[in-house]
Amino acid sequence: MTAPTGRFRAYTPAAYDFPLPEGHRFPSYKYAGVRDRLSPLLPVLDTPALPWADAGRVHDPLWLRRWRRGEVTRAEERAFGLPWSPGVVERARRAAGGSLAALHDARRVGWGANLAGGTHHAFRDRAEGLCLVNDAALLTRMALNGGLARRVAVLDLDVHQGNGTAALLGAESRAFTLSIHGERNYPFRKEHSSLDLGLGDGVTDAAYLAVLRGQALPALDAFRPDLLLYLAGVDVLAGDRFGRFALTLDGVRERNRAVLTWARKADVPVVTMMAGGYNRDHALTVEAHASVVLDGLDVFS
Repeated sequence: MTAPTGRFRAYTPAAYDFPLPEGHRFPSYKYAGVRDRLSPLLPVLDTPALPWADAGRVHDPLWLRRWRRGEVTRAEERAFGLPWSPGVVERARRAAGGSLAALHDARRVGWGANLAGGTHHAFRDRAEGLCLVNDAALLTRMALNGGLARRVAVLDLDVHQGNGTAALLGAESRAFTLSIHGERNYPFRKEHSSLDLGLGDGVTDAAYLAVLRGQALPALDAFRPDLLLYLAGVDVLAGDRFGRFALTLDGVRERNRAVLTWARKADVPVVTMMAGGYNRDHALTVEAHASVVLDGLDVFS
């Protein structure tokens, strides 16, 4: 496969690492792995830094300032799931900056790809579940208020409900948040998305794809967005340490193609974000995350 020269590109924060305790669950390996897998196929650029003023469009500016300065409590660190460091804050800023850059690409050529982001557990003044800046909510707010879109859909296919996104956009009638997630999985106190499709443990390809095609995509048809944000989490795979689904890589790729084909046929610009993936098989995690870009190149070329 070869990429259309000069048309599509992707963004990665892989160069912006941060210290982790030994054995920590954060899968830092996958960002460089996905970059290296895709860089022969299309330009993969370092993510720009998100301006803090933009982050303040959805987050409490005073709370953001405390995080920038390291004025956080142990309880806040525990909820976040990562120890505070200047590097982890910069990484969060870079991951969100990649999503914003991908939004501008989507507006230009129909699809933009961030090889990070999808940090959907971040609330207005609370970090949770490895998420500090909620890029999906931020892009939605910026697109709507900046005249880039009139109606924005967030399709969250991470195995965990995007509770922060649902809370941040719950009062926004021009946004539609749709989540297919594990009903018995984290977060154990769910927020209310526009449409929540909670599934039981052990879901396989056929059952998952039936819900996607039979309920999720028709709901997008009914909402008629003019921008789609797609959180392409791969923690739906069998063997994920924090997922309880049983999809195969083929199933994940069929999911990706269904979503991206819907966007292309509907002429709706789409931004793809990495979201979660913690498989015991590291090579599978990398290939699954890369697959959304591989499938995007097929669908949009």
